[in-house]
Amino acid sequence: MLFQLLQADTLEAAAQQLSTAATQPTQMSISLWSMFNMGGPLMWVLLALSFLAIYLIGRKWWMIKSASKIDPHFMQDIRDYMNEGKTQSAITLCGKYDNPVARMIETGIHRLGRPMADIQSAIENIGNVEVARLEKGLPLLATIAGGAPMIGFLGTVLGMVKAFFNMSKAGNNIDITLLSDGIYTAMLTTVGGLIVGIIAYFGYNWLTSQVSDLVYKMESSTLEFIDIILNEPGEDE
Repeated sequence: MLFQLLQADTLEAAAQQLSTAATQPTQMSISLWSMFNMGGPLMWVLLALSFLAIYLIGRKWWMIKSASKIDPHFMQDIRDYMNEGKTQSAITLCGKYDNPVARMIETGIHRLGRPMADIQSAIENIGNVEVARLEKGLPLLATIAGGAPMIGFLGTVLGMVKAFFNMSKAGNNIDITLLSDGIYTAMLTTVGGLIVGIIAYFGYNWLTSQVSDLVYKMESSTLEFIDIILNEPGEDE
């Protein structure tokens, strides 16, 4: 009798353990690298585009930051030198700064004595070259912003095609695991394309606004320089 009771208790405990194990959810963990591989070959394209976008954003930011560095009293010093007729000192001052404003003003000083239209044209030409240099690479960044989500959408379509193809081969023996590879490809490429596109899009708009601010400074400095040589022309020493 005692043996039967012990056996019953043992069976009941085993049943409880099996019931508990069945009700506990299976915990699965997946690494970013595994997710990346599940996305398929297009994930490598998106990864390359992400590196290129980050490189362009960092490089253009550094260029714009360097181009914007100038003494706030620069134009006032130029005005003082021009009023005193110290054109060579003004040229030397411009040479101390490696930025578009200084190069434009230096070009204008070298053209003193020529018609005003020639001076303005020379300054504008230098300004156009400087702006083109600053904007170089931004169209590529805009292309990444628009192209990355499209590549992600292409991965979505290819993933769904793969899923339906696997399902058609299975016939009546359809298993969810047959669809998982295609669905992973579809979803992960979509996420990857959107992430790269968002980074490039916001980076492009931010850099464009920074270039616009610098162009405004260049135009203001040019107008101030024109005002100096029109109203208070200096003479060579």
